[in-house]
Amino acid sequence: MTRSTLSLKGLEVFQAVACGGSLQEAARRLGLSISTVSHHLGGLEKAVGVALIDHRRRPLRLTSEGETLLARVDESLGLLRKGMAEVVSKEPGTLVRALRLALIEDLDAQVTPALAARLSRDLRSCDLSFRSRPSHDILTLLQTEEIDIGIASAAEFRATRLDERPLLRDPYVLVAPRGQEGTPDAFLRGASRLPLLRYSRKQLMGRRIEAQLRRLRLDIPARLEFESTPAILSMVAEGQAWTITTALNVASAGALVPRLRVLPFPDAGFVRPLSVFHAEAVPHRVVSLFEATVRPLLRDRVIAPTVAQVPWLAPDFRLLTG
Repeated sequence: MTRSTLSLKGLEVFQAVACGGSLQEAARRLGLSISTVSHHLGGLEKAVGVALIDHRRRPLRLTSEGETLLARVDESLGLLRKGMAEVVSKEPGTLVRALRLALIEDLDAQVTPALAARLSRDLRSCDLSFRSRPSHDILTLLQTEEIDIGIASAAEFRATRLDERPLLRDPYVLVAPRGQEGTPDAFLRGASRLPLLRYSRKQLMGRRIEAQLRRLRLDIPARLEFESTPAILSMVAEGQAWTITTALNVASAGALVPRLRVLPFPDAGFVRPLSVFHAEAVPHRVVSLFEATVRPLLRDRVIAPTVAQVPWLAPDFRLLTG
């Protein structure tokens, strides 16, 4: 391999093609033409002397040599980008020109608007964009470098090439209509006249709940299934069903909470941990500013009001330390 023929752009193009699965997607992400992407990729393959991409596959797949190189490229470019960002300035507001953020949908009402306002104030020279997605989508967007920072649960998703900062302990709970009698065990054993309203098993939360029920050897008839937490909790508040959800989802119910009876899930270890995930290239001072901004919002707008209405949640529904 001739060192002089290697280029940083060629490595960036290779990484983008590996993540996007096509020359077209790599061109879109990098803002280049397809012919330019092809030129840089060909130059890199010529420099290393082996094929890095199997162009016969769709989407494009890496060769074994490409897989080996990608691991080193990810590591090296991540360190380089981080170093370049951190030497520009010591002020977080000037470390990045644009910041792409994604938060789980459960934070839409109480946290995301206030977070956007405060970050806009502190990062005056930075363009901010926000997305609201399920956890598995957020982690995928991070790994494909389409966002920079996200709040998500990685309980059943192996996140690679990402840094993680623990944020919130979100315990699973049973929720029934206010006034509906019965212990948690009674609901789980089918003693209630009301049906269990399930989360869709296409969602991470739905799959986690079903796996937990299987561990407890519980076979509850599947009659109703929804994707929307507001729809689920509205039906519960109207007395039509009971459900299994998390404390954060209860917090997002707002005015419905007084019409709900929140009960502990029998297995206290059944928890959805939430973390701040970020790409390695994001400067640590920017991530620290994001975390320092979101933590008091969670404490004051989510945890405190919910614990005031459901006091037994106090030891379990709490912020996590790194």
